[in-house]
Amino acid sequence: MPDPRTELTYQSPFALLVAVVLSAQATDVSVNKATPALFASAGAPQTMLALGEAGVARFISSIGLYNAKARNVVALSRILIEQHGGEVPLNRQALQALPGVGRKTASVVLNELGVEPAIAVDTHVFRVAHRLGLSAAKTPDLVEADLMRITPKTGLTRAHHWLILHGRYTCVARKPKCGSCLVSDLCPSRELFEGA
Repeated sequence: MPDPRTELTYQSPFALLVAVVLSAQATDVSVNKATPALFASAGAPQTMLALGEAGVARFISSIGLYNAKARNVVALSRILIEQHGGEVPLNRQALQALPGVGRKTASVVLNELGVEPAIAVDTHVFRVAHRLGLSAAKTPDLVEADLMRITPKTGLTRAHHWLILHGRYTCVARKPKCGSCLVSDLCPSRELFEGA
C-alpha cells in the first residue's frame, strides 16, 4: 500500500477526532458502525454539545466504555467551541489538552490530516515493533521514540498505518500468518511461530 490511511470513517477533522477518541479500547469496525448515525445528528461541536452526554451515549452504546467516551466527546466539543472557535486545533499541545485525547490520539489525528508525521503506538504497533526487532522498549512512548528514530523521513507519514495494518491482518496476536507475510524473511521472530 503506497498510501495507507486510517480505517475509521470520517468527513471532517472533528469527525476524525471523535472517531479516534471513540476507538480507544475498541475496534475501528465497531466505531464505524456507530458513527454514521451519530455524525448525521451531530457532525459539529455545536450539535454534539447540544446532543449532550445522554444523547451521545445512545448513539455509541455498542462501543466499550461508552458513558465515559460520551462525557469526553461532549466536554471536548465544549472546549472546541469556547477556546478554538469550533475548530479542531491542529497542534499537539492543544489536542492533548482535550478530554479523552492523549498522545496516541493526537498522533493519529495529526498524522492522518498530514499536519505532523507521527507513529501512534497502539497494541498492534507495539507487538509488530517487538516481533520485527524494531524496538525492545517496554512502553509505548519508548517504542514510538525508537520507531521515529529509525524510520526514514520519507516513510514517517505512512509507517504508523503500515505497522497497524500489518499487525491487524498478518502479524496478529495469537497465530501470526507468517506464511503470507511479506517481510517474514527479515523477521527475527518467525521461527517462534512457524508450525504453531
